[in-house]
Amino acid sequence: MRVTVLELAARYAASAHVLAEVDARLARGPATDLVLLPEAALHGYVSPAGDFDLSRFAEPLDGPTARACAAVAARHRVHLVSPLVLREDAALYNAMVAFAPDGTPAFVYRKRHPWIPETWATPGPFAPPVLELGGVRVTIAICFDLHFVADDAPETLAAADLLLFPSAWVERPDTRAARLARLARRFGLVVANANWAPGEPRVPGQGGSCVIRPDGSVERVARARGRLDVDLSAAAAGREPRSADR
Repeated sequence: MRVTVLELAARYAASAHVLAEVDARLARGPATDLVLLPEAALHGYVSPAGDFDLSRFAEPLDGPTARACAAVAARHRVHLVSPLVLREDAALYNAMVAFAPDGTPAFVYRKRHPWIPETWATPGPFAPPVLELGGVRVTIAICFDLHFVADDAPETLAAADLLLFPSAWVERPDTRAARLARLARRFGLVVANANWAPGEPRVPGQGGSCVIRPDGSVERVARARGRLDVDLSAAAAGREPRSADR
């Protein structure tokens, strides 16, 4: 399996523009199997004025943003793991949806641990899924989940080959890569991190999207290109046996 991390500049209320950029980047190639976008990258994580309330962008799983993402996945014949402000009854979730190459949802993950400013978001009720894609066992955590996932879901991490980690990281100094490397070594998996890039707003912690191998080594996205393509079999070569107790 070939995995692609796309680093997208922070933008607010510009989902059509951002998705058109994703579409264009995928059209330029190279061919890939799974594409990961950053957390809340379509609508923006926070406005330039400091507004964290994304409830205005909420929609159901069959809403217009989801349908547009499904169309991109189908057009490029990839699994597109894309953010969505998901409305389900009275609950609003900071969610990531994996759209399959036929455009149908392969999984939906609702962020279990919204960050403090995400007062609009309902904590996700379900553990991260483990889904086999092309012979690779894939799971996911979103940004602030990183502080909890090893204790919340150690069996899930131990069962996975690849952890998808979309983020809108805000931190100085940035400890994200070091934290992810410890997780990769502990559970013997590859971590793919798609983080937001400097844009509007501009805050500490942007950039630095990466893929981390089971030995903890890091390959970062080149900022000018904003894309990292990794062959998962090569990235995972030589990993140690996994255990939830390591």
